[in-house]
Amino acid sequence: MDTKHADSFDERDVVVDAGCVRAVLGELVLTFLFVFTGVAAAMAAGVPELQGAAMPMATLAGVALAQALAAGVLVTAGFHVSGGHLNPAVTVALLARGHITAFRAVLYVAAQLLASSLACILLRYLSGGQATPVPVHTLGAGIGPMQGLVMEVILTFSLLFVVYATIIDPRTTVPGYGPMLTGLIVGANTIAGGNFSGASMNPARSFGPALATGVWTNHWVYWVGPLVGGPLAGFVYETVFMVTKTHEPLLVCI
Repeated sequence: MDTKHADSFDERDVVVDAGCVRAVLGELVLTFLFVFTGVAAAMAAGVPELQGAAMPMATLAGVALAQALAAGVLVTAGFHVSGGHLNPAVTVALLARGHITAFRAVLYVAAQLLASSLACILLRYLSGGQATPVPVHTLGAGIGPMQGLVMEVILTFSLLFVVYATIIDPRTTVPGYGPMLTGLIVGANTIAGGNFSGASMNPARSFGPALATGVWTNHWVYWVGPLVGGPLAGFVYETVFMVTKTHEPLLVCI
């Protein structure tokens, strides 16, 4: 028997389905809060004076903890509303495997980018403009664009692999804990890759700071890497590890 998930919708419902509006507004609010928390934590930690300079491990761990907690809590909070994607790489990965409609994916990505932009513009205002610059994702010293790209592919692959294993796969052994475990992998990846590529894993998380500051150096790395790594993880997991494949639209995570 067919079932309709809470707040699911398609093109025919968009005018009358309030769930559609709630889901997109949910992504807007959740992504705003996630980016605001993550960028504010990085600002509080202090931006290295030299672009690409390594952040001390203790400082990086503090930023990673803030990102992990924000991701885990906000995905859990918004899971029943929009699936709590907070990330175009997640949305595109789920679109590529048939778990979300193209129409919904476009609305989600637009909401995520708008939310990130608003969060970073507000943070720049709150910090007094140039007094505490909004940190932009940059490659570490000695790291070239292709090296950064590979790092972002791998980090985003691991993020989406966890999403599939703990949330999407019906055989998961940790039902209900997937969003928090997703937050933990975000934190771990931030520590692992922060001083190499910035460990974005999220085009929206990189887009807002770039827009607020006007710094677009190697920005393409933070789109191509996550948008390759995410769908690749979905393909590998569903092809190799998922016993029962499902392509119903799902409310799934960050």
